[in-house]
Amino acid sequence: MTCPRCQEAETPGERCPRCGVVVATYLVALEKMRRTPAPRPSAPPTAPAAVSSAVYAFSFHGRAGTLFGIQIVNMLWALLTLGGYYFWGKTRVRRYVFGQIALEGDRFAYHGTGGELAHGFSKAMAFFILPMIALNLLPRLLGAGEVLERSAQLLGYVVVSVFMPIAAVGAHRYRLSRTSWRGIRFSFRGHTWDFVKLFFRGSMLTTLTLGLYYPVFDTRRRAFMVAHAHFGNRRFGFEGNGRQLMLPFVVAVLLTVPTLGLCWFWYLAQKRRYFWEHTTFDRARFRSTVTGRLLLNLMGGNVLLLLATLGLGWPWVLVRNARFACDTVRLAGALDLAGVVQASQSEDATGDALSTFLGMDVGIA
Repeated sequence: MTCPRCQEAETPGERCPRCGVVVATYLVALEKMRRTPAPRPSAPPTAPAAVSSAVYAFSFHGRAGTLFGIQIVNMLWALLTLGGYYFWGKTRVRRYVFGQIALEGDRFAYHGTGGELAHGFSKAMAFFILPMIALNLLPRLLGAGEVLERSAQLLGYVVVSVFMPIAAVGAHRYRLSRTSWRGIRFSFRGHTWDFVKLFFRGSMLTTLTLGLYYPVFDTRRRAFMVAHAHFGNRRFGFEGNGRQLMLPFVVAVLLTVPTLGLCWFWYLAQKRRYFWEHTTFDRARFRSTVTGRLLLNLMGGNVLLLLATLGLGWPWVLVRNARFACDTVRLAGALDLAGVVQASQSEDATGDALSTFLGMDVGIA
């Protein structure tokens, strides 16, 4: 018998005298190897799909007629409730306007309630508004004298100056926490005290430089609000420093009288473009196409509309502003929206109510 392993001829018995293999066992193992199919080569791991780069456009689908109907109902309820319905009416307007803004075909949503605004206003009334009124009226009512009256006025000015940045942060925090897109909410995670320090430092430097520092101060406020804003678990970014706006700002100041102030529309347009083009989200960057002429046409048309309608054209002004903002802003670059998960924070509406009282409630934000 020939050994199947070393090919030794004349293998006497079961074990090969040369290599020592048991012939019968070796043949059984060899037959099993022949019958077992060879393993297929594993496919190389699939690389993760690349995030595509694109241009994402905003759009506004609201109608001024619908908003006018909402406003009429709000006015009627406000009259019947002696103004108490104001907070619920304001919420209805916000809910409609935010719900008409779309990105990639999906609408934004506003989740705030009138009850939250009313509760926030009551807190602002108790801790700020009533003390401020008392501070201004009591010295006069008690006949405390001119020195104490002026001291009270100065103290009131200081208190208002402190509460302005607090109100701005509180309003921004609340409104972002109540806004969502595709079911995921926005949030703001900046610390109020950091903004208060930034605000006072910027105000002092602006005063000491006779306004020259204002573009830098304005940009740093914008940077604080944007860089601490999140969409789900993703953070926005801001890269501007405002120095590029100092020369246009000085030029606008010098041309104010010769142009009857019209030059400021071009400065505001340049500032808007600068702010948007230095704002990022993920690997995408915002773009703005606003120009001074477009801004002049918008604001001039709004003023004429309000004057011609004695203020009743406010819904048309609001729709014009919202549509203008959506039409002039784009988001260009790579976005991984599938990786965004919910990470919102719950905030109260005290800052929102306080900002309204201080005259800081501008637009639909």
